[in-house]
Amino acid sequence: MQTQLTISTHGPGLTEITREVADWLARIGARDGLVTLFIRHSSASLLIQENADPEVQADLTAFFHRLVPPSDDPAMAYLTHTYEGPDDMPGHIKAALLPVSLQIPVAEGRMALGTWQGIYVVEHRARPHQRHVALHFRVD
Repeated sequence: MQTQLTISTHGPGLTEITREVADWLARIGARDGLVTLFIRHSSASLLIQENADPEVQADLTAFFHRLVPPSDDPAMAYLTHTYEGPDDMPGHIKAALLPVSLQIPVAEGRMALGTWQGIYVVEHRARPHQRHVALHFRVD
């Protein structure tokens, strides 16, 4: 079984999609198997991360901004791909560092995530985007 989710992001940061994935698994009657997620973009990522405290998502966003600042930052003067804006090439770098696909075991129709884990689209660009995440469920 396959589908695609369209996720609206709000600029840099993490957008949780755990509920959307769980709802799709319930709709298709998933039991035991494996769900694979793949983001169809080169300047966004997927991540499994804590979903209990929003400070975690804020701190991660701040860390990645500090790790890879915009291309107009003097530390990034070596970049040559700059014509799509100061957030573009840094977005590609961040997407190269973070996963663009995830695999999660499904047992009795539920993802085997930890108590405080959620699934996120990580937006690396400065403005909102529509991001597409392909989902594939495979039965054991």
